[in-house]
Amino acid sequence: MTPNSDYAALILRVTSGALFIAHGLMKVFVFTIPGTVGYFESLGLPGFLAYLTILAEVGGGIALILGVGTRAVSLALIAVLLGAVWVHSGNGWVFSSEGGGWEFPLFWAIVQGAIALLGSGAYALKPSARALATA
Repeated sequence: MTPNSDYAALILRVTSGALFIAHGLMKVFVFTIPGTVGYFESLGLPGFLAYLTILAEVGGGIALILGVGTRAVSLALIAVLLGAVWVHSGNGWVFSSEGGGWEFPLFWAIVQGAIALLGSGAYALKPSARALATA
């Protein structure tokens, strides 16, 4: 029998992964890649960080959904989210503020911390310890 914490980890990683994919694809299809690069540069950040952010969000989202490298992916995504907290910090607390506030990316970073602690949970494409021992 699978413990409830395994199902909780599954729910957190799949929903978080789906949100990361949506957020990354929004940068590609809504804001466009050149627009996202320009926005990063307008913040004083190097433009290549826009590409890395898109890759982290889409690739990390897929990895979370599949349950591959869940702990490492979640920890890496915390860095992306803390960057978003910095970007939105001047807009106030509430994310519905103009320009978006910082509470949502901070909450999402905390969720990634919880996922990193919980691990992949149920229904993850992760190699079992037994499979690794016999490989």
